[in-house]
Amino acid sequence: MHRVKACFDNTYTRLPEVFYARQAPTPVREPELAIFNTGLAAELGIDLSGLDEAELAAYCAGNRIPEGAQPIALAYAGHQFGNFVPTLGDGRALLMGELVDVHGRRRDLQWKGSGRTPFSRGGDGRSALGPVLREYLVSEAMYALGLPTSRALAATLTGERVFREEPLPGGVLIRVAASHVRIGTFEYFGVRGDLESLRRLTAYVIDRHDPDLADGERPALQLLAAVSRRQAGLVADWMSIGFIHGVMNTDNMSISGETIDFGPCAFMDEYDPATVYSYIDRRGRYAYGNQPAVLQWNLARLAEALLPMIHDVPEEAVAMASEVLTQVPGWYREAWLGRLRGKLGLVGAEPDDLALAEALLALMHAEQADFTNTFRALAGVAAGLAVLPTAFESWRRDWEARLARDPREGLAERLRAANPAFIPRNHQVERALEAAVREGNLTPFRRLHEVLQRPFEDQPEAAAFADPPRVDERIGHTFCGT
Repeated sequence: MHRVKACFDNTYTRLPEVFYARQAPTPVREPELAIFNTGLAAELGIDLSGLDEAELAAYCAGNRIPEGAQPIALAYAGHQFGNFVPTLGDGRALLMGELVDVHGRRRDLQWKGSGRTPFSRGGDGRSALGPVLREYLVSEAMYALGLPTSRALAATLTGERVFREEPLPGGVLIRVAASHVRIGTFEYFGVRGDLESLRRLTAYVIDRHDPDLADGERPALQLLAAVSRRQAGLVADWMSIGFIHGVMNTDNMSISGETIDFGPCAFMDEYDPATVYSYIDRRGRYAYGNQPAVLQWNLARLAEALLPMIHDVPEEAVAMASEVLTQVPGWYREAWLGRLRGKLGLVGAEPDDLALAEALLALMHAEQADFTNTFRALAGVAAGLAVLPTAFESWRRDWEARLARDPREGLAERLRAANPAFIPRNHQVERALEAAVREGNLTPFRRLHEVLQRPFEDQPEAAAFADPPRVDERIGHTFCGT
């Protein structure tokens, strides 16, 4: 029997065991690969030579553990829809270990759906196939769109059923991330007053993600600022493609600044800041337009956990942390305006650029225009191959006047590079998952995945994948899948 060849490490296991629980994955009955990311495997330096598909599936499902891997379930807490839960942790996931990729970056590999852990809280620790395929599809689409994101190495069928509202085929995902430390990880130790663990965690995160901060006067304060800047840029990225995370709980917000945990996530069709898809978000806390405000709220929870590390005098710590937090809206606006300028093809910066972009968004809202297709159409307008609807004519003249003060050369190309033609449309994602789950047919999933790997290309043969949903195709709710 052949082995996966990779140089696994796990620096997290060098922290005290209060940070995690050692746990082996629970084997599944009949592992079978649904899809495997060979390009990502090569990037991670994984040698699959001599390994047949059945052997690879056994590793991807957790039936076999790669040499050097040390599976652990991570401990963390979290604010879920504003309510604090002091103990959450990996209830259906295990950190396999870490690999240093071909670019010299240390990256986590994690099984999701690998069985019960000490943090399962009565759950079965498994995942249905649908959520596994959704995360594979959407995370890889996010990567192709150029956004910071966790990635998917493999999706594996288990040959077993999991029971939610009904019996469903099971699946296991292998997720790859810069790390799995979350805002909720800091909250876990902060609420317990465990200052030694907070100190160890802060040092670990700085060493892994921000080593330049280690010798600073106040490393924890600088870490808060660094994480805040990363998160501000990430949420601006989300907003620029109409992405709605759906569960921006503090346990789902990564310290590394990557998109992570693709549960009831969705992409907006018609532009409306109040858009909500997540079935569990009954009050719209995580609506599209609320995401920047939730960013600020979540970072305040990180600041609270870090206070003892920032200064020994509580009043001083609060003042210092507050000064960082007051800058977050400005960091977000700067990032958001940068994304909007790119989407409008602007090269320079003028004071009225934000007003120009917001005027377009207001028109899109009033006209119930498709977010993705409206921005994509600007490239056609610039090339003289398309026109905007009549309602947009006044705005188009203002836009053309603004463009006249920038270099015109390469405008259409800039617009195509900033505005995707293809996103994971909710109705298409659901159609592909339904075929896989109900019929065992992975062809629609694989075809959609293929199209989404080239989101900025026109792909005439795939034009239908750019179409908004018909009325009868609209998706009202998305579900977490746990």
